[in-house]
Amino acid sequence: MSTKPFERSSRRTKTPSMALAAAAAPALAPITDLISISDLGPQGVRALLDLAGAVKERPAEFAKALAGKQIVLIFEKPSLRTRVTFEAGMAALGGTSFFIDQRDVRLGVREPLRDVARNLERWVHGIVLRTFAHQTISEIARWAGIPVINGLSDLEHPCQALADYLTLEERFSDVRKVKLAYVGDGNNMANSLLLAAACLGGDIRVATPAGYEPSQTIVAAAQQIAAQTGARIVLTKDAADAVAGADAVYTDAWASMGQEDEAVARRKIFAPYQVNGKLMSLAARHAVFMHCLPAHRGEEVTEAVFESPQSLVFDQAENRLHAQKAILLTLLGGGPFRLPTRSAHA
Repeated sequence: MSTKPFERSSRRTKTPSMALAAAAAPALAPITDLISISDLGPQGVRALLDLAGAVKERPAEFAKALAGKQIVLIFEKPSLRTRVTFEAGMAALGGTSFFIDQRDVRLGVREPLRDVARNLERWVHGIVLRTFAHQTISEIARWAGIPVINGLSDLEHPCQALADYLTLEERFSDVRKVKLAYVGDGNNMANSLLLAAACLGGDIRVATPAGYEPSQTIVAAAQQIAAQTGARIVLTKDAADAVAGADAVYTDAWASMGQEDEAVARRKIFAPYQVNGKLMSLAARHAVFMHCLPAHRGEEVTEAVFESPQSLVFDQAENRLHAQKAILLTLLGGGPFRLPTRSAHA
């Protein structure tokens, strides 16, 4: 978890709705931010998925859980799913959200990140960031005395990975028995899926070309967690080997936002990793296809696979809403609430 320069106390009275959120999960160490899946740990991931399922099944019970709370969304990149699901989720929980478009000028250019953080914490209860550099999110979290959520960075996409495992749990029930094959670029999505699978005791196989592997730091962290949970992690360069017998086949764009100038070169490198009918035929007969979207049909996945009955892509998109409601409840509602100990005149 991120280290905060200023600790906050738990001076508040829980409402019945907040108590519902807290009761939906077992007791665990307080979660102050969601910068990485590793901030949650195995207990936290399990608790958050359980809470997401409860919120999805019984939304009315949580309708006023975050009444009077506000979050700000600050995005350096375009967004459909992340923005709409956070805004819709916050509204459904009784709270309010504000959006700041930082596509023209990145955070930290006009004023230092530490100053941005210390302004925002005086106005709102939480910050959702969608940035190019992961360090931007880490630095904001370091200085802000309110929860910070990673809505996507170049290193991780934790909100998506949580929604993905909620989707897998709905389809297969016990995710510890699910063999997930990720094929393509070892990017932020691969990193977060590795950590999520490790936390849940799952089975994940990641196939990438040489030089495009997941972060070594993330892999080491996932393997350390897997040693505790019994998760199985395999890294390979062979797409067919990864997909053989898999219950779910996952891919992502070959060139992420900010890598557009590499798109042509990447198409050649990643061509053997396209998810098509031939590759899907190697998976289990009941296998599903997954993608975090937006998809580039004809590149990382064929039109036929994307639109097939095997495709869960829109179930994944739907579950972004429920996973993020659970994140908001955990950080802003059901967990310890931190008020600034320093003077407003400091």
